[in-house]
Amino acid sequence: MRDGSLKTYKDDQRRMVDRRWRDHGSSWRIAGAFQGLTRVGRRPESPLSQTERLTPPGWSTLSILAAAGRTVTLLSLAGGRQRESEMGGFRVYIDEAGDEGFKFRDEGRDGSSHWFVLSAAITRAESDLETVKVLDEVRTQLKKPPKSPFHFRDMKHDHRLALLDAIAKRQIRTVSVLVHKPSLSDNPVYREKGHLYRYATRLLLERVSWLCRDHRHADGHVAKLVFSNRANMSYEALKGYLWHLRASAAEKDIRIEWDAIDVDDIEIYAHTKRMGLQIADAVASGIFNGVERSPNGFTEPRYAEFLRTTMYSHRGKRFTYGLKVWPHELVTRKQPPVGAEWLLDDKWHKK
Repeated sequence: MRDGSLKTYKDDQRRMVDRRWRDHGSSWRIAGAFQGLTRVGRRPESPLSQTERLTPPGWSTLSILAAAGRTVTLLSLAGGRQRESEMGGFRVYIDEAGDEGFKFRDEGRDGSSHWFVLSAAITRAESDLETVKVLDEVRTQLKKPPKSPFHFRDMKHDHRLALLDAIAKRQIRTVSVLVHKPSLSDNPVYREKGHLYRYATRLLLERVSWLCRDHRHADGHVAKLVFSNRANMSYEALKGYLWHLRASAAEKDIRIEWDAIDVDDIEIYAHTKRMGLQIADAVASGIFNGVERSPNGFTEPRYAEFLRTTMYSHRGKRFTYGLKVWPHELVTRKQPPVGAEWLLDDKWHKK
């Protein structure tokens, strides 16, 4: 087929679909990068009786799917098909608090934090939108403008409590990795750009994968990973790191359950563009404020207390599961840094 004929062919098919949706009403949904463009409309009164496949040379396979269901979808398979495994699985929103530097604040006013926290907020895919809309309720409660984003760092103390209280009442599970950087400062490996973040991601995904494996409705259901965009962070390098871990899992002590999470199709968005990422920001920042001392020397464990019921618990244990401290000796040897003594309280080791 010549280029001109191909263009005419495409245009004819698009006009055909447009006429169908113009007659019956429709709405657009952009499924995001890697998901392609999906058009969702009300079912026509006389739904199509067959699936029509269009495969012109040089063009990605297009399927016009129409059946007696409530939606009709036009989906480019080149961008990826919405799989049953994703719809029956989980959404995992990942954000962090603190930084990866090793020039600490007590060595200078503009130094780095002592702690780095990476957290995941996990929802079931089937109820994800309903769950993350808790932010709409909090906006109403706090009299904030509609759709205004939440950033925990910029919020007043009582507003933070209101947000965490609302999150704790929803069907959300959380996993947090708390890294005490001064305990790692003698190891030059962790000073290399991106290494600390990548290793914290490994620890986080181990626990996320265990949670999703144990609580999925059926084998084959997987978790979709959604990361908050970070300046100067190569997510292609992160994906390469995860692929490397998967390839070498049999040789090393890598405990990620690979069939429970999707590391081939991770998504990255600005924090303000996904409500789930704003929830993950609140979780990471809340935990961070519980261990990182303020300029006046105080921490705020109450934020972590609000989140306690959301933390992944396995056989009554939250530590090493929903709350992973690294190096773990800080807890096992009962030597937490000043301000983080609450980590030893028995209630954090029980349901």
